[in-house]
Amino acid sequence: MKITFGCLVITAGICGVLSFAFLATSLGTDYWYIIETNPMNASDSEDMGSHSGLWRIYEEGKMYSVSIDSFNVNYSGYSATERRMLNMHVAIVVLLPLSLVLLLFGGICGLVSSLARSTVLLTCTASYFFICSLFTLCGASLYIVYSHQALAETERLVGQEGLAYIRTSFGWSLGLAWLSYGLELLTGVLLLIAAEKVKLRHSSPTMA
Repeated sequence: MKITFGCLVITAGICGVLSFAFLATSLGTDYWYIIETNPMNASDSEDMGSHSGLWRIYEEGKMYSVSIDSFNVNYSGYSATERRMLNMHVAIVVLLPLSLVLLLFGGICGLVSSLARSTVLLTCTASYFFICSLFTLCGASLYIVYSHQALAETERLVGQEGLAYIRTSFGWSLGLAWLSYGLELLTGVLLLIAAEKVKLRHSSPTMA
């Protein structure tokens, strides 16, 4: 079955829209990290816990805002580990929204390059999506490192006994970010294939 140029760019467009939607949903929801607590004297029906996103923390039904302002924070009051974690969180909340904004412009570039059927524009747009995926990859990976370091720091402060009845896991919001990353890569690959098809079409009369 021969795949046409139109089929390639339409599929790439759908993947691009889905990647934007998944990343936007990921950033707007608060299930990046889940903490489930079940103390020794509590039954399974009395599980207590929290879940958090990049901007908010929900603990026992109450919402707390995560306020990060790297320009106004007084770092002298924090330990080296806390400063490193603070810097990581700031990097995360910059990289992922930036990737979302870049995806929006990438969609516009993809539409223009597809209508123009330009090899150069299609190749540049594909490279642009690869750059977007790099921002998403860095942000999601950094969040995982940040979460592991936060757990390690908590364990250092309260000891292993204090975490004996605590279960932690990554939530579906982070999963959506990873799905967005994969779709960004797929969009770039499809646009590269479309660019190659245009190149072959333009060169075929000459070859003949």
